Amino acid sequence: MTIRDVAAAAGVSVGTASKALNDRGTLRAETRQRVRDAADRLGFEANAVARTLKVGRTYTVGMITTDSIGRFSIPLMLGAEDALGAGQMSVLLCDARDDPIREQYYLRTLLTRRVDGIVVTGRRAQARPPLAPDLPVPVVYAFVSSTDPADCSVVPDEAGGAGRAIEHLRAIGRRRIVHVTGPEHHSSARVRASAAETALVRPPLFGEWSEAWGRQAGAMLLAEGTAFDAVFAGSDQIARGVVDTLRTAGRRVPEDVAVIGFDNWDTMVTASQPPLSSVDMDLDGLGRAAANLLLAAINGEPAPGRHVRPCRLVLRESTAIAGPVREG
Repeated sequence: MTIRDVAAAAGVSVGTASKALNDRGTLRAETRQRVRDAADRLGFEANAVARTLKVGRTYTVGMITTDSIGRFSIPLMLGAEDALGAGQMSVLLCDARDDPIREQYYLRTLLTRRVDGIVVTGRRAQARPPLAPDLPVPVVYAFVSSTDPADCSVVPDEAGGAGRAIEHLRAIGRRRIVHVTGPEHHSSARVRASAAETALVRPPLFGEWSEAWGRQAGAMLLAEGTAFDAVFAGSDQIARGVVDTLRTAGRRVPEDVAVIGFDNWDTMVTASQPPLSSVDMDLDGLGRAAANLLLAAINGEPAPGRHVRPCRLVLRESTAIAGPVREG
């Protein structure tokens, strides 16, 4: 099936059919739609190589990540693919594994393949140096942000998410709140702790992003005799460890102590007993937003600066919410 067949079926010239299928020229909306309907009906697919030569684009986007486990980059990539797929763009994923040399190798590879743009992401929601100066294609940083304010970055509102967790605990009547989180040098741990600080009955406990640390911190809180009726944990892994210790010590969750985590990681929140309430950073939505900003930049409409997206609160039994999961 050729473009001549599409043109004949739509009752237009070959030139008009080409313009309609490639979103070029000034055509009436009904003419453009009639051509597209004819192409769909006939099963016509434009030759990708020919389209690249004609418009100077490859309709591919590179994604460079430092998150080799995929905990954060995979849901983000799925969201980006949803948005890019609607624009008939393909995604090339490159895992730099926190290695600057490997990252630069992948950057050169993607530029050699003439990608139309690049998304940079990772496993830490903090600022990082720009990928490289004066790149020939637009770049959007997603989940991570660039230290250059002229770059386009899309990040979750972690402070706002922590604030929502505290507000929820207060709304269910908890007044003696403690916070257990990850390493103090970690940006996310500091941001989440700072947002919760004024509501806490003791300074935050910094440690590791692990269940083992959650169990240890829970034991420390019980041993020191601090009176607490709620725990806001900096991650779901930590929250699950805290719940294990509380249950072993005979403290009921949520009757005696309400517990809420951060990340809304399915394997953690649903395996916990009881299931955990958690703050969700909406990584899928973050990926879609990054992809849409990249598409806009590719089309000549860049949006530099730091774009902050809200987190949402997913409520489960660990904060005494009965019935189905609720989001807010």
